[in-house]
Amino acid sequence: MVKKTLLICSLLIAHCYLAFALDFGLVLNQNAELAAYGSEADFVYRGTGIPRLSGLLGDSGGFYISVGLNYDSDPWNFVPELLRTDLYMRSGGFDFRMGRMSYADPLGFIAEGLFDGLRFSHSSAAGTFSAGAWYTGLLYKQRANIAMTEKELDHYNADLDYNDFFNSYFAPRRLLAALDWENQGIGGRVMARVSALGQFDIFDHDLHSQYLTGKLLIPVGVFAFDLGGCYQLLEVFERNEYNIYTAFAAEFGIITRTSNQRLSLSGRYFSADTDYSVDFLPLTTVSQGSIISPSLPGLSVISLDYTARLHRTFALAFTPNYFFYIAPERNERMLGGEVFGAFYWSPVSDISINLGGGAFFHSLGDISPNANALWKVEMNIVISLF
Repeated sequence: MVKKTLLICSLLIAHCYLAFALDFGLVLNQNAELAAYGSEADFVYRGTGIPRLSGLLGDSGGFYISVGLNYDSDPWNFVPELLRTDLYMRSGGFDFRMGRMSYADPLGFIAEGLFDGLRFSHSSAAGTFSAGAWYTGLLYKQRANIAMTEKELDHYNADLDYNDFFNSYFAPRRLLAALDWENQGIGGRVMARVSALGQFDIFDHDLHSQYLTGKLLIPVGVFAFDLGGCYQLLEVFERNEYNIYTAFAAEFGIITRTSNQRLSLSGRYFSADTDYSVDFLPLTTVSQGSIISPSLPGLSVISLDYTARLHRTFALAFTPNYFFYIAPERNERMLGGEVFGAFYWSPVSDISINLGGGAFFHSLGDISPNANALWKVEMNIVISLF
């Protein structure tokens, strides 16, 4: 009887272990940067320790928990945050996920990053259909990168004050909802994605916006053409009423690649305040440059990107960008150009060392041609432990 009981307990423990396997890990991400404008140089050291825990829940589900422990030398501070932490269940072609998860729109510059909420997806022969709703007010403001109004921009730039933690740590309180459709092989070749997004200010009710966006990747011979666009509606509360405006964004790219090289030429356009549109306004601010981070309204950028894997363990990249404005009322339209290069070395799968640098030249434009050049060098080391 005792042996039978022990056998049953052993089988139950083994079953639980197989159905609930855990995986621990730790990622150390360290970044050192030296940047200068003219003769003035600043050194900044930033680092993040990311402990993580993941596991399976039965045969069709699992969970993932990760925490970011951030530290910065300019000025010295320490900021903890919850990173990706979600629970997922899969059954057949259906997928349900809830918690803090990653989401990105088809163009990658409207809503991109971590968001708190839930998402349903269904995969079929017609493509993957998904619907999600998320809240931004519990995210760390520097991670969320939300600054749609002047008030939110001031909040983003303000230092974290532990004496006023709840008013200085969290991102603006907005609700994001999205409907997505994606097909990785229309006709066996063309990749497409279409999304309808809406973000709503549920605190001040000052600004709501909706986006209809789509993207196509069309292979033609040794090239692939990347086409995307977005139509935006904005409801702005001003003079005691909501006024409705429209804005636009578009991108175009040509890509060619071999087994170890990739070359692309791309351009992005964002509408400005004119007679037929207003400034294009995304939910999250995504930098369009490697050296500078110019604001999006009315900005256009042309980029050339070259990457090559020279060896199994290292690669290099070279990216020049040129920034200009398309706005009829502007006399000066050329902001300038930048060049940035990077060397990537991964001697083993758990270690990555990246060294990069470049400069931005105002002299290549007509807005402030006599301004000093801005240059930057940086080193990034990522170590994954168990």
